[in-house]
Amino acid sequence: MGHCLITLYEATGDERYWEIVMSKVDYLRNHALRFGDSVLQHTVSANNDFPEQAWADTLFMAAFFLLRVGVKLKDEDMIEDALNQYYWHIKYLQDPDSGLWYHGYNNIDKSHMSGFYWGRANAWAAYTMSQVRRVLPECYLYPKYMDVAGSLNEQLAALKLLQTENGLWRTILDDEGSYEEVSASCGIAAAMVSKGNPLHFKYINKSIPGIIQNIGPDGRVLNVSGGTAVMKDREGYRNISKDWIQGWGQGLALAFFAEVLDYENSRNDGAL
Repeated sequence: MGHCLITLYEATGDERYWEIVMSKVDYLRNHALRFGDSVLQHTVSANNDFPEQAWADTLFMAAFFLLRVGVKLKDEDMIEDALNQYYWHIKYLQDPDSGLWYHGYNNIDKSHMSGFYWGRANAWAAYTMSQVRRVLPECYLYPKYMDVAGSLNEQLAALKLLQTENGLWRTILDDEGSYEEVSASCGIAAAMVSKGNPLHFKYINKSIPGIIQNIGPDGRVLNVSGGTAVMKDREGYRNISKDWIQGWGQGLALAFFAEVLDYENSRNDGAL
């Protein structure tokens, strides 16, 4: 919601939107639960639901949001806080051997819990990392940005090999028994477009008809999995319902198509 409010404020100049943005910044900076090196704990309610856990979702919902506000305000402390979230989520969640991201990390027992490469977690990570270069002026002057660029390069190199024949990605990326999941597919493909690496073009082009086939005549994005905790086992992920409309499905599909339509205006060499 915070991202929408920033954009609405930029489009309308209505201070009411910015006041809500800053109330969310105040929560994240001064009240949200953190652990370790000031890492934001994954939080979904007023309760301490997931003690000292880091989930990929937080990069999009909080770190990217803080980065946008920090850049807008030219607040270097806020920018550094946002980049610190990226840095530690990369360290906690990316598998250095495969390049893929785990769904979550538990700092108490130092584990990835069930240890699966969940599709939408990888989409949150990839899409969010692909946006840092666009949002942050002179990003190359921030040391932690180099971790973002390196992480994204390795992740996308791994993800392109796991695209299905239908141009999509699965809810457990490396599990052929898992269903193809459209929100993850949209986020991953959008990250590839945003990154601008010519070696990804064939995977992007393959994803376009695959995603279009999952858009209903009324604009509903189909085959999007429901809210997903870090499940206990493989069957837990395989059995999450994909029968209902979900905001993250609609949003990631819009992000993907917007990236494709605007590609000529935003293309880059993909180096950083």
